[in-house]
Amino acid sequence: MDSSDLYRDVTDFAHSTPGWVRSLAEVWTAYGLLVFGLLFLLVWWRARTRGDAAMALAVLAPLATAVAYVVSEVVKATVREERPCRAVPGALAPLIPCPAPGDWSFPSNHSVIAGAAAVALALAVRRLALLTVPLALLMAFSRVFVGVHYPHDVAIGLLLGASVGVLVVLALTGPVRRIIGSMRTSGVRAAVLFTGPGPAPEG
Repeated sequence: MDSSDLYRDVTDFAHSTPGWVRSLAEVWTAYGLLVFGLLFLLVWWRARTRGDAAMALAVLAPLATAVAYVVSEVVKATVREERPCRAVPGALAPLIPCPAPGDWSFPSNHSVIAGAAAVALALAVRRLALLTVPLALLMAFSRVFVGVHYPHDVAIGLLLGASVGVLVVLALTGPVRRIIGSMRTSGVRAAVLFTGPGPAPEG
C-alpha cells in the first residue's frame, strides 16, 4: 500500500496554510486525545444516575479504547513501516519533529485511539456521535497534515480502532452490566461511589 503521493499533497497543502492554522494543527495533534478522555469522564458521571447498561457502556468506552491501542501496538511491531517523514523522497519537512527510528508508522496510534473512543462513546450516548466522529476524523487528518503519518496509516487506524471498539463493547456489555448491578447492591461504599446509585426509584 503506497499513499506517498497523497502524503506529499497533504503536507504541501499544510505548508501553504497560514501560521495560525499550522499552530492549531500542532496543538490538536498533540493534545486532542485529551478531549476524548474528558468525554469518558463526563459519560461515566452521567451514567452514575442511569441504569446498569448505561454504566456498563460508560466503563467499557475507555477499556475498549485501551484494547484497541494494544492491538495497534502489536500491528506496528509486526509491520514495522518507516515513517513518511524519513521515507518519502522530496517531501517537505514535517511540522513537528519526526518520531525516532523504531517508532513505526502503521497504523497511526492516534487514529486507532480516536476511532475506538469515538465509536465506544457513541455506543454509550448515541448523540455523541455528532461530536466524536468529526473529532476522530480531524485527529486522523492532523497526523498526515503535520507530516508524521501516511494517509493509509490513519485510514486503517480509524477502521481498526472502530472495529475493536465495537467488538469489545458488544462482547463485554452483558458481563459488565451484571458486575455493575452487583456492585450497586453490594453495600460496599467504594463500589457504590464508583458506579453511582443508579436511577432513582419511581413513585
